[in-house]
Amino acid sequence: MAVPKRRMSRSRTRSRRARWTAVAPDLVPVRVDGREVMVPRRLVRAVRRGLVVPD
Repeated sequence: MAVPKRRMSRSRTRSRRARWTAVAPDLVPVRVDGREVMVPRRLVRAVRRGLVVPD
């Protein structure tokens, strides 16, 4: 595991964390059992195969 050689300043750590933002996944309509469900794009194949059950 990578370990930093020197201590990182608190302000640098906090500014790095503050810049990070999560991005909502783009949803795609998929027809399952006759009804249309919005599913994240990366799960479309799994939903069609029945591996993931949408709510």
